Amino acid sequence: MNDRSAAPGSLALVESLVNTLDLESGADALDTAEGRARFGLPENTDGAGDAAGELARARELRESLRAALLAHAGHPPHREVTPLGELLASAPLLVTIDEHDGSARLAAAGAASLLSRTAAAVADALIAGTWTRLKACEAVTCHWAYYDRSPAGRGRWCSMQVCGARAKMRRYRAK
Repeated sequence: MNDRSAAPGSLALVESLVNTLDLESGADALDTAEGRARFGLPENTDGAGDAAGELARARELRESLRAALLAHAGHPPHREVTPLGELLASAPLLVTIDEHDGSARLAAAGAASLLSRTAAAVADALIAGTWTRLKACEAVTCHWAYYDRSPAGRGRWCSMQVCGARAKMRRYRAK
């Protein structure tokens, strides 16, 4: 769906996670073993238990991220979700210092769960000043995550050729 290049640095993880669900078709990459493996999620989530709970938490995180990315683009949340800050508050992170240049960063602690890796990616993007450039497409059937590289930072759609063209055509026909 998206004709843009991937988000820079650790934001690629966030973009990739949000884009595991295609709202238009309903296809969810987290339904497949390969899709879950990309994010370090358990392979077998068929039964009840921790694996199924971890998958549910990953989906909750994805939709909370999508709501934050919609806010970056000036759009209301797509549905009621757990606030992203509330989810990330429980992520274990630690400060690491590079021995060569003395730079500091937040990194995922321990087993590096998806939640911790996501929290570290958000922290890196906040430090780099790129967090608000990651947005979700304004089209209600899309909400695909994309990195807005426009000079003014006012991108509205994941793809001008698809979602942007559809929106412009709807406005034209409404006239």
